[in-house]
Amino acid sequence: MSKGLKRMLLVLNCTMLGLGNVGGPLLSRLYFLKGGKGVWISSCLETAGWPFMALPLAISYLYRRRKEGPGTKLFFMKPPVFVASVVLGLLTGIDDFLYAYGVARLPISTSALIISTQLAFTAAFAFLLVKPKFTPFTINSIFLLTLGAVVLALHTSSDRPANESKLRYFMGFFMTLGASALYGFVLPAIELTYKKAKQTVTYSLVMEMQMVMSFSATVFCSIGMIFHGDFKAIPREASEYELGQSTYYVVLVLNAVFWQMFFMGAVGVIFSASSLLSGIIIAALLPVTESLAVLFYHEKFQVEKGLALVLSLWGSLNYFYGATRNLKLCCSANWSLP
Repeated sequence: MSKGLKRMLLVLNCTMLGLGNVGGPLLSRLYFLKGGKGVWISSCLETAGWPFMALPLAISYLYRRRKEGPGTKLFFMKPPVFVASVVLGLLTGIDDFLYAYGVARLPISTSALIISTQLAFTAAFAFLLVKPKFTPFTINSIFLLTLGAVVLALHTSSDRPANESKLRYFMGFFMTLGASALYGFVLPAIELTYKKAKQTVTYSLVMEMQMVMSFSATVFCSIGMIFHGDFKAIPREASEYELGQSTYYVVLVLNAVFWQMFFMGAVGVIFSASSLLSGIIIAALLPVTESLAVLFYHEKFQVEKGLALVLSLWGSLNYFYGATRNLKLCCSANWSLP
């Protein structure tokens, strides 16, 4: 793949990751705020958009078939990569449930700040699994983002919703933290799968892997829905939804669309760059999610949230400054070569 095409893919996937990272949490919270009660339903929606992957995969296949002829393989994926994708998908399903439980109990501005700790987990697991190069700017960024989450954790009770007990609120807090840690492991594990795959890793293969991962996660969450009786509860929830029955189904569909954009963007950024950059982008978009939560849902924005937000912004800017500086140094070195 040419550098120009890889750069275009990086921009495309960063855009999808950004839209999904902001829109997904807001839509998940909207589902609960207006009458939705199914944690398993919400978790299932996070990966239920896997059929949308069929269109780009079909286009990719037709393009390859036109170039390679009738003998073109429909799928690239070999058994070891398929098994790894299924395992990663099941872990994603567990992560979906942990996150959905947290969103059901916490204001979105709080859960978003907790999720920013994912960068620290991603960096730690990336160091163990794929061993990326850490610069002083990267280390400083991780420290600041983690410190922001710690500040928030020390003042959690001040924004507890009136209808939530203290126990359920703290369960939501630690479930969200668990979701952050687990997805912090999944991102480097995906990068490791790319590195260890005994086949050429193309963008088509990345899309196939994401489709298998999302399908596996959806199956896991669907089993939870069956045991919890959530499939039978959907028509009842729709009829009682504050925004109306048709809007209820629109919210469900948009949830699936935006979350699929998030997951496809995340694996695409890993393919084009690294799992660490994917974690950085997720953390860097925190201020946007925070601002929209306050604007649309009228959530409280206390001093500790402001301090955590400043630390998160500082950490994100620190990373991007370091990345830009390193890029300029690399370009200068290349230009100086005879």
